[in-house]
Amino acid sequence: MTMSNASSSVSRRSFMRMAGIAASIPVLSESHFAWAAQQPTKPASKPVSQQQMMKQMMMSMPKDAVLINANENPLGPCEAARSAIASVASKGGRYDILEMMNLVDVFAKQNNVDPDYIAVYAGSSEPLHYSVLTYTSPTRSFVAGNPTYEAGGRAAEIAKAKVLQTPLTSTYSHDVKALAAADSSAGVIYLCNPNNPTGTITSRKDILWLLDNKSKDTMLLVDEAYIHLSDAESVTDQVANRKDIIVLRTFSKIYGMAGIRCGLAIAHPDVLRKLESCGQNAMPITSSIAARVSLEDTALIPARKAYIAEARNETLKFLAANNYKVIPGSQSNCFMIDTGRKGRDVMAAMAQKKVIIGRTWAIWPNVVRISVGTKEDMAKFRTAFKEVMDTPPTSAYLHTPFEDVSFPQLS
Repeated sequence: MTMSNASSSVSRRSFMRMAGIAASIPVLSESHFAWAAQQPTKPASKPVSQQQMMKQMMMSMPKDAVLINANENPLGPCEAARSAIASVASKGGRYDILEMMNLVDVFAKQNNVDPDYIAVYAGSSEPLHYSVLTYTSPTRSFVAGNPTYEAGGRAAEIAKAKVLQTPLTSTYSHDVKALAAADSSAGVIYLCNPNNPTGTITSRKDILWLLDNKSKDTMLLVDEAYIHLSDAESVTDQVANRKDIIVLRTFSKIYGMAGIRCGLAIAHPDVLRKLESCGQNAMPITSSIAARVSLEDTALIPARKAYIAEARNETLKFLAANNYKVIPGSQSNCFMIDTGRKGRDVMAAMAQKKVIIGRTWAIWPNVVRISVGTKEDMAKFRTAFKEVMDTPPTSAYLHTPFEDVSFPQLS
């Protein structure tokens, strides 16, 4: 076999391996983790599929429940996006690659990025998973802060990669020195900025230090899903001359398109081509056009950033006034409260009051994450939370209201 044929054979084997893994992996999003956290603590009597579980849960959900558990934007798509979706629906019988490229061109111009460095996906969950599958393996680990968004770690487990976690700093930013030192042969270092679940910022200076001081063969995966809600500085400009960084963006958060699905991976074209081995489907024309017109709505980001900040800060002020312990520094649409008791019990008690809050992380079992909803949602949260915390914990709160539903483990 010639060298070129050998190389081609290896390339084909690598492609088939990646395609096989990608085909078997569930692409998990924030919604999966949020709703899996609502599963009952008692053993399931009769297992059901995840699809059945989700259906039963949503049918059991009170119609007037406050849903602040999945870091969604209750404001939904902007008016321009809604109108654009309606206008393009009649063209839904055709693939419209041009509309997707229009989105790429607008984002590229606004962010001073070459269009060839941008790939469009149905949300940022796909490129997050594909990046981990591509660059980790049984011999190349996945490194992340703790706590942080879990999807990358789940993907690494499926790739049979070792998952290494480093604690956050005393100010709850990512400890970039610890991340760099965790494993000299790491495949991926994942950094979510602002971080999910804490909403805290890691400075651009620190991220650039990490980029320059990690192993040169390690891919830095920077998740900027929540960046527009904060004053954090982006690092998308770093992809121009490097092949060791991928930046993720989504339209699920400030743009209110979680249910419409659109996201971007920004990286060197050679890197984006590697991700393609995991698959890349045609984008729905509705999400492409909704994303593009959302970018073109120059009033959207400042207006929504201000609204969410007001709703968040009003609640944080209430929590401080009532001496509840909050993880400080959130600039996102979520924050964390140390309840001083089992977080899952608090979640269950809040659910009984029809306020569905977010989950806990293993490192902080007493701490619950709260997503920021509408101002009306947050007013209901404040009332319910004080009632729950003023009541001593009892066994009545050890299960969720959905006890008749059997929840499969998310793994």
